Amino acid sequence: MSVTPESVQALLTSEDFGDRLSGVNQLRQLDPAVAFELIQPAVADRNVRVRYAAVSQLASLGEQNLDLSLELLRGGLSDPEADVQAAAADSLGALHLREAYEDLQSLYERSEEWLVRFSIVAALGELGDPRGFDLLQAALQSDNELVKTAAIGSLGELEDDRAIALLLPYVSDPDWQVRHRVVQALSHFNHPDARSGLEQLSQDEQPPVAEEAKRCLGL
Repeated sequence: MSVTPESVQALLTSEDFGDRLSGVNQLRQLDPAVAFELIQPAVADRNVRVRYAAVSQLASLGEQNLDLSLELLRGGLSDPEADVQAAAADSLGALHLREAYEDLQSLYERSEEWLVRFSIVAALGELGDPRGFDLLQAALQSDNELVKTAAIGSLGELEDDRAIALLLPYVSDPDWQVRHRVVQALSHFNHPDARSGLEQLSQDEQPPVAEEAKRCLGL
């Protein structure tokens, strides 16, 4: 059976949440402009799995109308479920909606969910908003290793030279995956201290770290 706007609309308005979830997934097969119109009610669906799927898909469909997407995703940040909040942060980052920075900052400060904090930290790197520096600096002190590692990556993406001094201590972090992320972060900077850190990492005992550092150094 072919997927049409009418067939997807029928699924999205079904009483069965499985049908509605299937409808959200089938939106990928439609023209993005049509899909964007159909997905909007699903963002506020009564079932969390449907809301999560819809909010996540706005990362790609949201370009159809960034102003409306910003409004919808702000609603997602206020969702009672952490998974939906995290998906909203992911989509805001993917769409580079800097207007949501204060919303993301506020949620980070009040949320105790590591997944939400992780998604916000990762989104700040994609946003590239310089206002995110202080929050990312604080996130480096997180007890959660994934949040800390995401902060390292996002500090690199911000390309604020103040981050170099924050990143260099992690050149010798015992976790090689953290060191690998440090390589990627330092590669964003054209600064002698960043190059020095990369040179040290090019001698790392872990081949993936050393090879990535050498690539960044042009060796």
